[in-house]
Amino acid sequence: MNNEVFELFFAMLSLGTLGFGLIVLFARIFKVKNLLVEVQKIALPLAALITTTAMFGSIYFSEIVNYVPCRLCWYQRAAMYPLAVLLVVANFKKFKFMKTAGVSLASVGGAIAVYHWFVERFPDLDAGVCDANLPCSVVWFENFGFVTLSFMAFTAFFTTIVLVTIRSTEK
Repeated sequence: MNNEVFELFFAMLSLGTLGFGLIVLFARIFKVKNLLVEVQKIALPLAALITTTAMFGSIYFSEIVNYVPCRLCWYQRAAMYPLAVLLVVANFKKFKFMKTAGVSLASVGGAIAVYHWFVERFPDLDAGVCDANLPCSVVWFENFGFVTLSFMAFTAFFTTIVLVTIRSTEK
């Protein structure tokens, strides 16, 4: 299989993840109890699956396809990788601050991903974070006119926040 197939696959997976996250968020806002009860049953395993897939996807694109990660990509990875491990472990061992740690990592990573996505579109927004030799405005690929690696990271962080917080608020 060629690389474009994987790019399209991950882009579509990302849009599906975002759509699911938005549906669950709207269900929370409009108090659609039936849907929330069902989602709550799978929220933590699904959040672990999403973040683990994002982690392995980033490894695939950098190590197999050789897309060199910029500084903002590394910051997003610094949030995503421990988040994936945290959520996988949380499926087997419950601990007190899982929700706080998960939301904190996902919020920081999500904010960086949004900033990175904007820097890709408007390179003048770079506040000196990026390296001149490897600018953060480089877009390795784009699908559907807006889905880039940073956008995909955002969808994973966003949906993770929605799923992790549903567990304690919708009982």
